[in-house]
Amino acid sequence: MIQVLSAAVKKGTTDWLRDSVAAWDRFWFSPRYPQVLGILRIATGLMLLYCHCVLASELFRFLGDHAWINNATAVQLHDGSFGVADAGWSYLWYIESPTVLVAHHVVTILITAAFAAGMVTRLTAPAAWFLQLMYLHRLTGALFGLDQIVTYLTMYLMLTPAGSCYSVDAWLRRTFADKCSSRRKLAWLFPEATPSVAANVGTRLFQIHLCVIYLFGGLSKARGELWWDGTATWFAVANYEYQSLDMTWIGEYPRIFSSLTHVTLFWEISYAALIWPRLTRPIVLLIALAVHGGIAICMGMVTFGTMMIIANLVFIEPHWLLASPSDE
Repeated sequence: MIQVLSAAVKKGTTDWLRDSVAAWDRFWFSPRYPQVLGILRIATGLMLLYCHCVLASELFRFLGDHAWINNATAVQLHDGSFGVADAGWSYLWYIESPTVLVAHHVVTILITAAFAAGMVTRLTAPAAWFLQLMYLHRLTGALFGLDQIVTYLTMYLMLTPAGSCYSVDAWLRRTFADKCSSRRKLAWLFPEATPSVAANVGTRLFQIHLCVIYLFGGLSKARGELWWDGTATWFAVANYEYQSLDMTWIGEYPRIFSSLTHVTLFWEISYAALIWPRLTRPIVLLIALAVHGGIAICMGMVTFGTMMIIANLVFIEPHWLLASPSDE
């Protein structure tokens, strides 16, 4: 009897380990189509380009020794002079010449535009991310959530064949199909829009990162009393500093703003658990659209709200975008 039970436990454990390894492999290493990544590349690249154009409008107020935060202060924000030191570094800390700053920014805009258009994306994607990272470390103290989410997306997209569709690269590959198929370097530089493990790994990494962002954002909110007594939404729409649409009428309906507050808190904390099942995923994405759309329209954070909605597209299945079922 004991031998029978021991064999049953051993078999059950072995089956569980085998199924777990198989599920791990499917999650990370199943080839994925790059169509969603192509759309994310266009949206992220255009938003990054917009951010750099905004910087260009007041370039010397953001960069250089006469900026609102000068080079010496920018260094001190990272080296521990004002708190805990971090690993942040930027060569922009040492550039004082206005001419060099302008030339550097023009190059940054050109590379970012090429990334958005999907032109030589294998090279322009990491270049756009690196340049953005240098700006982030220089502009410490003048950043917002938009800068972080755009940087995260660019980082993960550069690991994938995001330029293989909806891009200049795709056009070049079709135009020079013979050369691309016969030369390995050209085939790598201009990849086909076929399923790949790289596309899946990049997608999974950003999906998990997005879950972590929402989980800790929700837990942080849960530490405040306003999210428990249901008044957080009311105080948000009543704040004139952020108000772009007068929603103060909601103050006459406490049940509405209380419900919105609690739904938002529950959605954000449970996002990491409910976004994966196909049954609950559409509901989670619709709430994401409503929450971030509301932030964009009512609180004047159009760019941030738009970018968060775009980030949620990473959970869209690529086969929805294929031209025909035969492509699957």
